[in-house]
Amino acid sequence: MSALLDSLVSGFAGDAARKPVLDAIVRDGLPGPRSEAWKYTPLRALERRAFAPVEAAVAAFDPTLLAGIPAPRLVFVNGVHDPAHSDLGALPHGVTLAPGSAGGSMPEAGTDAHGPGDEVFANLNAALARTGAMLRVEAGAQIETPLHLVFIGAPSDTDRAWHLRHAVEVGEDASLVLAEHHLAAGAHRHLDTATLSLRLAARARLRHARIHDAAEGATTFLRTDAIVAEDAEYRRLDLELGAALSRHELNVRLEGDRARLVANGVLLATGKRHLDTRLGVEHVARDTACELTWRGIGAGRGRAVFHGGITIHEGADGSDANLSNKNLLLSEGAEIDTQPVLVIHADEVKAAHGATVGQLDPTAMFYLRSRGLPETDARRLLTVAFVREPLGVVASDSLRAALEARLDAALASLVGDA
Repeated sequence: MSALLDSLVSGFAGDAARKPVLDAIVRDGLPGPRSEAWKYTPLRALERRAFAPVEAAVAAFDPTLLAGIPAPRLVFVNGVHDPAHSDLGALPHGVTLAPGSAGGSMPEAGTDAHGPGDEVFANLNAALARTGAMLRVEAGAQIETPLHLVFIGAPSDTDRAWHLRHAVEVGEDASLVLAEHHLAAGAHRHLDTATLSLRLAARARLRHARIHDAAEGATTFLRTDAIVAEDAEYRRLDLELGAALSRHELNVRLEGDRARLVANGVLLATGKRHLDTRLGVEHVARDTACELTWRGIGAGRGRAVFHGGITIHEGADGSDANLSNKNLLLSEGAEIDTQPVLVIHADEVKAAHGATVGQLDPTAMFYLRSRGLPETDARRLLTVAFVREPLGVVASDSLRAALEARLDAALASLVGDA
């Protein structure tokens, strides 16, 4: 067994029901280069590392990190709930939000076929997670004030690992605005896994923004599994800005007639970062729709990996699916691997997908330079314009402004890193 799995499994403190999951992990090991789902994200260096379990006490951090994140908010630091910095006093009527015990049920499978070991981190999370955020919106409740889930990685005396398991339920005819923040309170090399289970009942509305801005040395494996019922709508934005190694799997099942998904994202692979995103969207019912707009940038020696999978099942007639993944390479040392996949088993559908990888338009650069802009300013202007389009999915003006500011701050040093 690898040093990584040995250190993670040694921290097991669950019940007998979870033990078979760990036994399977030990048996199958980590996915190797022959695994289609992992061939662009090698784990050889990671499997030689070891991580200690987190301590029960909340790690200290500078509270100014939360200055731009208003209440209501629920805060975890190194995987431990932080009641001192959480603030649920302004929680709207019709909403329940609290830390809770994490169940050990296995996550729903996405559209991709998985081999032995391919889901090792999701399985580790199912076996090892002890807590997470539990959020429920009652039927008919209209929640316009954004709720914030904050996950902070803070320095420690050694490299540590933690596992969180979250659940969000939005009742019939209810609506919710949710912001998910993954932040760094200093330099560290910790590892964390997290799974988020989302269920939208009939005619529910969820607006969801996730900002991942972890430490440069961090390793994170995140997974979101969403089920969308009839006439419900799920709109989300992902900003991938940090971590040394980050992988997020977004699996969405459009199970009810006329269910709709709009999922946009931005990937900034700068420095030596490796960012891996996998979308798995399943059209199960009739007249469902998905609109996916993703933009990626590679600079320095960064690497971005994107897999956009859409499956339209038999009987899902009237489905409308669209995927656009455009990418910019700003340096010779950067790499972007993109793989759009469209599988159709139904008639009378509309579907389109496309992916591009290129450099800044020389004609546009020439135009801006001819108008007196220095080369650095011209590159920055074109780069900002390129990644701003996905943010249009955010309806809240205050939240969109905060996200734009966070993205602009990440882009400020990008041109110099190219």
